[in-house]
Amino acid sequence: MRLLVVEDDRDAADYIVRAFNEVGHIADRATDGEEGLALALDGQYDVLIVDRMLPKRDGLSLIGELRGKNVNTPVLILSALGQVDDRVQGLRAGGDDYLTKPYSFSELLARVEVLARRRVGKGEETVYRVGDLQLDRLSHQVVRGKEEIALQPREFRLLEYLMKHAGQVVTRTMLLENVWDYHFDPQTNVIDVHISRLRSKIDKGFDRPLLHTIRGAGYMIRDGLR
Repeated sequence: MRLLVVEDDRDAADYIVRAFNEVGHIADRATDGEEGLALALDGQYDVLIVDRMLPKRDGLSLIGELRGKNVNTPVLILSALGQVDDRVQGLRAGGDDYLTKPYSFSELLARVEVLARRRVGKGEETVYRVGDLQLDRLSHQVVRGKEEIALQPREFRLLEYLMKHAGQVVTRTMLLENVWDYHFDPQTNVIDVHISRLRSKIDKGFDRPLLHTIRGAGYMIRDGLR
């Protein structure tokens, strides 16, 4: 998932972003309501996590503006305002869920996954298949033939991106920006190391390789390519 966290408390926002990154998701941060609105209007996020009390534009105003512009990205309101009237107000403003502070990350993660699942259920593909390899975006299950393959979160994101673009050349820049969220080349072998590990897991021991290096261009996953 790609998430936007709109939170002006630096420590709280850093904790949320780091926690989601650790479980394999990408989380961006906005520090005020105006910045959050500008980023959310791009429509590139699966779920928005929005605090109510923000500088420049409060969270409910942000949500109302999005809904007024027909941006239907699911919104989870994360706020210290936890009375029944507060929650009702947030939901009526266009929020899809409401979680009060303090909270446990496991509950936040579960609620965000539910919101993302609902959105995916409205037409986005949830399962990718290439040959006998299958990846389920919701359950994070990867199977080749009858064998289930255990992947680390970053390996899963890498495979997910490659399978989403099956049959296409995926460049290093594309991987850095979409899997590692780097908008520059850190001049490391991080991609090569992860590609090597992923290849050993999905191709080793099977009759034909699916993951290929395209010399001078990047990588491709495709069934039957020699």
